[in-house]
Amino acid sequence: MTKTVPAAADGVPAGAEALKTRIRELLGDTRVPETIRVVRDTSNFLNIEHGDVILLSGRHYLVRGNEREGRFGLDEEPKFWVKRAIDLASGDVKIIKLCFTENFTFSVGDMAFDFFRSPGKEARLLDRVRGHTGFMQGFSVRDTADNVVRIIEFIHGETLHQRVISLAENHERYYRESFPEIFRNFQGLVEAILFLHRAGEKHGDIRRDHVLIERETGLYRWIDFDFNFHSPSNPFGYDLFGLGNVLAFLAGGGDLLVNDLRRDRPELCESLVPGDLNIVFRNRVVNLRKAYPYLSEDLNNVLLRFSRAAEVYYERTDELLEDLSAVVL
Repeated sequence: MTKTVPAAADGVPAGAEALKTRIRELLGDTRVPETIRVVRDTSNFLNIEHGDVILLSGRHYLVRGNEREGRFGLDEEPKFWVKRAIDLASGDVKIIKLCFTENFTFSVGDMAFDFFRSPGKEARLLDRVRGHTGFMQGFSVRDTADNVVRIIEFIHGETLHQRVISLAENHERYYRESFPEIFRNFQGLVEAILFLHRAGEKHGDIRRDHVLIERETGLYRWIDFDFNFHSPSNPFGYDLFGLGNVLAFLAGGGDLLVNDLRRDRPELCESLVPGDLNIVFRNRVVNLRKAYPYLSEDLNNVLLRFSRAAEVYYERTDELLEDLSAVVL
């Protein structure tokens, strides 16, 4: 009598040989691990490796590796709590974010922000933004140890950072030919953040590499919103500072750095005053008209609200959006 192998909720048969057969169907003979280890408790994410199968809420996910950091000198540093995986039922690529927490304090001017990484917060936001084209999509489940695990739809495309760097070799050409469309899409990104803020939620980690441009649709989507922050004096302030940092990068076709100006344009560097610099990153110039006099004055005035000389900062996203809508390029 042939022994039947039970299937999980996703219809994929359990058992090492059955799992190998399914992996072979999806990926071919050369991608089948020699041994199959099924992980149900993801607490020790450092021990979950390429070739392991994570079983979550009745679905099998084959781990293909760790995702990597892409920011500020940390390129290619692995994020061991974020796995790229294959859903063995559908064959689709997923990003699996395991339970990892941390906290720290960061100051901007005289404002202090207490940050903490919260898997539960990101799980809540995935429910909140379901169907919203401005955000990554996914859902959360709990493993056998009650860890909050997020299953994210993989977005095929490039980061906003990569797009701008690829276009901005000549700034004036970039500004006149490419930036207007990027600026319109940035306004859509701000509208998406306004959607969160009106619901009392925050993104928490707004950066240009946390925007993916979907290859098939051209949609700009926010990703990675597991950070949260607390600041009684300006509840949404750090999200707004993040939007200002992104806008300065987009308008400048990259960061306009004091050290680069000191080397390449010393005469311009000598003319800089502290008020020309970014309130968060004080080696970045936000008064971009000093370097690019053809830049829209309306746009430059918005950027100056994120400078060390600003007397009033944005406190609401709709204020920023209103000023952006008045910009004439």
